[in-house]
Amino acid sequence: MANQYFIFKNQPEIGTVFTIENKAAAHHIFTVMRANAGEKLQLVFEEGQVGLAEVVSSGEKTVRLLEICDIQTELPIQVTVAVGFPKGDKLEFISEKATELGVSSIWAAPFKWSVARWDAKKRSKKKEKLDKIVLGAAEQSQRQILPEVRFFEKFSALVAEFSQFDQVLIAYEETAKKGEQSMFAQSVADLQAGQKILLVFGPEGGIAPEEIALFEEAGAKLVGLGPRIMRAETAPLYALAALSTYFELLK
Repeated sequence: MANQYFIFKNQPEIGTVFTIENKAAAHHIFTVMRANAGEKLQLVFEEGQVGLAEVVSSGEKTVRLLEICDIQTELPIQVTVAVGFPKGDKLEFISEKATELGVSSIWAAPFKWSVARWDAKKRSKKKEKLDKIVLGAAEQSQRQILPEVRFFEKFSALVAEFSQFDQVLIAYEETAKKGEQSMFAQSVADLQAGQKILLVFGPEGGIAPEEIALFEEAGAKLVGLGPRIMRAETAPLYALAALSTYFELLK
């Protein structure tokens, strides 16, 4: 199977010879991977179309579009994962694996009990790093879209986004401890193809009661994710895997 790359370009007509203009994409294809004339590549265009192309000239960084591939690698629902700022490199791990599992957007915000505190400079550097990680994971897993990485300066700004989603689910440790195991499954079953769901996960310290109150006031539902208590970096991946299983393997 041909390697796949995002080239940040609108789809040309089949048969067109064109230059890979995005510097990062061109460097990866022709310098890092050393693609030569005649080699086949899968290229992802701006609207998510995937085309099979053949390298014309590695020196001039030109390719010819041979055909548009009839493939679908995206989840039928749009899933946004929001997390409280985690410690260390946990968000890097979450972002890479969540991308492989089909997430549409990865959000992070400061929660009351977040140990990590990121100022504007830290957020900017972190986002730059995550964008590269997400790109690599999306190409490796042959995604058709690049997940958005977004940081919120304030907790309230995250809550203000709830209205754009069809479902907002809060993975809450205390709910899981009480044995609640049905709300997540019921909420997922209510979703239809094309709808949007937001999954919210707390940082290592958990979610404060006053934050839970704000979430519920904004219309979110509290859910448990089974009988075991998972780490901050594990729970989002568990939920995404469950959604993928339900929508892509069982329906």
